Amino acid sequence: MIEEIRKNFIILKQEFYKNYAGSSHIQEFLPLMSSDSFPISKTHLQKLIEFAESNPIYYNSFDMKINDISCRIYEGDINDYWINSLKHDSSYQPFYPTWILSAYLLALSSKLLGYEKLIDIGSGDGRIAYCGSITDLETYSIEIDESLVELQNKIQTNVSLNFRPMCSDAMEFDFNSIHLSRPEFFIGGLPQQGEMLAKNIISKIQKTNLAKESGFVLAGTYSKKQFSGNSSLGGWSEIVNDFKLTVQQILDVPTSWTFDQKTGTPYYFTKFQ
Repeated sequence: MIEEIRKNFIILKQEFYKNYAGSSHIQEFLPLMSSDSFPISKTHLQKLIEFAESNPIYYNSFDMKINDISCRIYEGDINDYWINSLKHDSSYQPFYPTWILSAYLLALSSKLLGYEKLIDIGSGDGRIAYCGSITDLETYSIEIDESLVELQNKIQTNVSLNFRPMCSDAMEFDFNSIHLSRPEFFIGGLPQQGEMLAKNIISKIQKTNLAKESGFVLAGTYSKKQFSGNSSLGGWSEIVNDFKLTVQQILDVPTSWTFDQKTGTPYYFTKFQ
């Protein structure tokens, strides 16, 4: 089901890009109802819309059909949050969100791979952790930037799911404090920018009893300007090889920074061999 939705999502994104006439800083869409192209439960779709409607970064929304699929378009501005997210020495990626439906597909993939808890590190506005809660994963949203955690808390007060926003430097965070079992770590940052954070988190977990049951999701890129090494691993070949990780799955989904591209961003689901 995930692969079917993903393929249709990429096609719809390309059609949306060709026809979008707005000038907002960021934009995305959500299907309004389940269909053959998007066989998502009505309850889950409502939860995704709930997040978008509760998120202050979106200042406008309107309904339109894309390839005969009824969708709601969301337009937003993240300039202030983007600038604020750069001020921390241990912030490895400025705030630029994946799309909400992409976050849902990523979280659902973790659920289907058998993970029980989702820890979103460098979580931005908390959308991946929130989507993890939709799929009944126990989620933790860890973000170093105070303004983004404040944004998450505003969203949290208006949604029906708890995604546990936490203001903390993940490099210093004590993961034993949240009693993990079969955790999936989503590590923010594209290759080169996020390598130090990824190395810190993976090496920290490698030294614990959680190593064999943990997963790590890394956001890759197809742009050769943003990585060196084996392009088949989206820029993460050094990390994968050094830690002897195996790739369980690759999910290519739309993100804000790939809106004008034919492909999305490849997310690599990995674990220790």
